[in-house]
Amino acid sequence: MLAKFTGWVLLGLIRLLTGAQARWWGCPPKAEQRIYFANHQSHLDLVMIWAALPEELRSITRPIAARDYWANTPLKRWITTEVFNAIYVERGGSAAAPTAPVPGSAEALLPLQPLIEALQSGDSIIIFPEGTRGHTGEPQKFKSGLFTLARMFPEAVLVPAWIDNVQRVMPKGEVVPVPILCSVTFGEPLKLEDDEERRTFLDRAREAVIALRYV
Repeated sequence: MLAKFTGWVLLGLIRLLTGAQARWWGCPPKAEQRIYFANHQSHLDLVMIWAALPEELRSITRPIAARDYWANTPLKRWITTEVFNAIYVERGGSAAAPTAPVPGSAEALLPLQPLIEALQSGDSIIIFPEGTRGHTGEPQKFKSGLFTLARMFPEAVLVPAWIDNVQRVMPKGEVVPVPILCSVTFGEPLKLEDDEERRTFLDRAREAVIALRYV
């Protein structure tokens, strides 16, 4: 009960602060298993896209959250687990290793295991394929996780999303949010082709996200 009440309070505050406008440009909101993938420029990205979803989708959709930021205090840990039902991921992970693991290997799949388990249980997820927050207007190159998940769960609908203006609500290094109108534009679903190579797909997915910026 407390988590549900807190969720409604946070939802009201977020919508008051940002508007949290959802623009379903390429697909309608639908209660089916989806992998939403979006640009990443602020810790508030997961909050923004969570707030933009209608209630019936929020209850079945789990955003990823950087453990080192969202679990570093008891309050943030409680909110991310009990209200957002987030999936904790470790930033850096295999990307910090001297030699990158082979895509599809057990070592490469280890950082994705919490996402794999969520999808296996039937949840939808929200991911940020850049891995870390960008410092420019356009997303950085997408990492291989999206490709791996798309190949492992072909029945999951891949929905690109562009989160606009949220980096101005709480710029990197700031702790006090600034009221600014924000929106999330959801695009036309993508499909991983049978013989499509990893980098080709990731570049195509990235372009689909960028294209929503101008819709």
